[in-house]
Amino acid sequence: MAAARRRSEPVFDPDFGDRPLTEARHDIVIGRWQGVRDLLYATGTDWPRRTHRIRQLSHAAAGSSAVEAWRAAEPDNPDAAVLRAATEVVRVFDQAIAAGRGVALDRGRLDGAVTACLGAARAAPADPMPWVSLLTVARLYERGVGRRELRGWWSELRRRDPDNIEGHVQLMRYWSARWHGTHGAMYDVARDAAGAARPGSPLPVLVQIARVEEFRCAAEGARGRAVVRDFGQHWKHELAVTEVRRTWERWIGGRANGPLRPEEILELNYLAHAACYAGERETARRLFTMLGTRAARVPWSYTGDPAEQYVRFRRSTGVT
Repeated sequence: MAAARRRSEPVFDPDFGDRPLTEARHDIVIGRWQGVRDLLYATGTDWPRRTHRIRQLSHAAAGSSAVEAWRAAEPDNPDAAVLRAATEVVRVFDQAIAAGRGVALDRGRLDGAVTACLGAARAAPADPMPWVSLLTVARLYERGVGRRELRGWWSELRRRDPDNIEGHVQLMRYWSARWHGTHGAMYDVARDAAGAARPGSPLPVLVQIARVEEFRCAAEGARGRAVVRDFGQHWKHELAVTEVRRTWERWIGGRANGPLRPEEILELNYLAHAACYAGERETARRLFTMLGTRAARVPWSYTGDPAEQYVRFRRSTGVT
């Protein structure tokens, strides 16, 4: 019984089973960059996987000098430029978190991150990731960035990878009520992208991500109240339920058969979370069957203990 329970416990692996990525992240921790170079070279132009890997590597590199050592050793390597830019964006976000505790945000450091991203875009002209990094750092400017500039960065990303979900999420967050827009503007970005998405594209799940972002905003203003109960209809009203069904049909219904890729796991957790809270038991059952124990802390952590919810909802659908 204990062994069966352990097999059913969710696994919160930030790499979502991407073992070469995990090995490269460990290399960064000990100050080695050669494995990172080889990993990104092998990833090639698989943009969804590359985006996933660079995001994870940049978080690992933010606390070390490994990416600077790589740049110094191979100054003409475009992958090094792209990873260094993404890493600098993570560092600026870390600084912004510190600024929330009374430390002033260094505007020069913020401008420097943008410069690094633009340099990476020149070094790797086909790569969408520098534009994802720019859309990420844009929201840290106190008054945002100019609409023309933001639109230009967005156009460059779309030209290279129109289905890049991380870039869409960053634009959506920029226009959210927590940053430089409103809930309505955020949903406009999500629904426009979802409506134009080709069959099998993950972009329809942006609507579920937007719903979590709205809930998060409400939770932050609730000051400890039981937000899940108070905000329960947020997940269950007619439009929310319809959009869960629509995302399943457009994304999963049009998705090619085959094993799940690591870069799909986070967004599938968003859809599973939405299906559970919308009461869409059959959709949730199918998603939990696909996911198995591959869980993501977000979005579950916004509505309670992630492990407890994942196990409880999965069991409620009959998946053990």
